[in-house]
Amino acid sequence: MAAASATAASATEGPRIVWNEKQRRFETEDKEAYIEYVLVNDGKVMDILHTYVPRSKRGLGMASHLCVAAFDHAKSHSMSIIPTCSYVSDTFLPRNPSWNPLVSEELKSSM
Repeated sequence: MAAASATAASATEGPRIVWNEKQRRFETEDKEAYIEYVLVNDGKVMDILHTYVPRSKRGLGMASHLCVAAFDHAKSHSMSIIPTCSYVSDTFLPRNPSWNPLVSEELKSSM
């Protein structure tokens, strides 16, 4: 019975996302889908530049999983986020407003 619960939990968790610190990105284990960032303001702010998901993985919520990994990382390291990537600013944040507190204060004042 415990195995069935573990399997069900795994199915809802989504793909495993890996932090590739050297290349400044979060990516799927196969490295095909990723989200790229740069650190600014002495590493206190993560500027998310680009999200890429290959056609074969689109429609599976992959971009959202990548964003959650990046936002979780920023939150756990007391960073704020600049959503330069249009997917993050135009799609992810409007669909997931609970992450808005992490958006850089400088951007909030200009909105």
